[in-house]
Amino acid sequence: MSEVEKHSYDYYKKALCDGTHIAYLIFDGNCFVGTGGVSFFQVMPTYHNPSGKKAYIMNMYTRPDYRRKGIAYKTLDMLINDTKCKGITSISLEATAMGRPLYEKYGFVKMNDEMELLE
Repeated sequence: MSEVEKHSYDYYKKALCDGTHIAYLIFDGNCFVGTGGVSFFQVMPTYHNPSGKKAYIMNMYTRPDYRRKGIAYKTLDMLINDTKCKGITSISLEATAMGRPLYEKYGFVKMNDEMELLE
């Protein structure tokens, strides 16, 4: 097992049990066709987000031969509904060029102010 696989395994083992991550695996019968996940975390409360609770959508994937059938949209919808049930309204994600139309259709908007320090 690679280092990233080990850390991923440890993350999922903890986060799926303690409720800080929800993941959906989508199947057509016994055939895996897609996935999506959301992680929940806490930051300092702000006037824009008084609870400080945030969610981050990740790992959205649909097998190529199952794309354009609404699977990713439904997966995203389930993740967002789960998030809102927790009272979390601050939801973000990183969009690939391929995924951007899906997220825009759902109502996500591109934000230009975020920065990241790469070392």
